[in-house]
Amino acid sequence: MALTLEQKKSVVAEVAEVASSAFSAVAAEYRGLTVDEMTELRKKAREGGVYLRVIKNTLARRAVQGTEFECISESLVGPLVLAFSQEDPGAAARVIKDFAKEHELLQVRFVSVGGELLPANDIERLASLPTRDQALAMLMGVMKAPIEKLARTLNEVPGKLVRTVAAIRDQKQQAA
Repeated sequence: MALTLEQKKSVVAEVAEVASSAFSAVAAEYRGLTVDEMTELRKKAREGGVYLRVIKNTLARRAVQGTEFECISESLVGPLVLAFSQEDPGAAARVIKDFAKEHELLQVRFVSVGGELLPANDIERLASLPTRDQALAMLMGVMKAPIEKLARTLNEVPGKLVRTVAAIRDQKQQAA
C-alpha cells in the first residue's frame, strides 16, 4: 500500500527529528530476513535504546538533510534498515553487530558518526565504545587512583616505623 503525501511528510519529519538528536547511524541491508527475524531485531533495538526504521531511500535522503548524517545520502542504495543511536554512540552498532552474528543475511553497509561516513568494517570499533556508565566508571577509576596511591604512601610511613621497631625488639630478644 502506497503512502500518501501526508504520511510521507510525517515519516520524514519523524526520522529527521531522530537523526538530529542521534549520536550515530548504522545502515544494514536486510534482504532475505523473515518477518519474525525483523521483529526480533526491532525488539532488540528497542531494548538497546536504538531507533530502527525501514524507510524508502528517497525519504531517508530528505530526512537526513540538514543533520550531521547528510553524508549518508549518496550511500542510501538498496533495501536498508537505518539504526540511530539515541543513548550512546555505540548502541546501534552493538545491536546490529550482535544480530548480524546470528543472521548472516543482515549485511552492514556503512556507519556514520559525527558527520563522517565510515566503511562497514568500522562497526567493530564503534560497537566497542563504552556505554555512558562504563565511561563514567573508567573516569572515576582514573580520578580516584592518585588519591588512593597518596593514602597508601602516607599509611606506609607509620607501618614502616612499626615494622622497624618490631625488628629491633625481635633482635634484642634473640640477643638476650
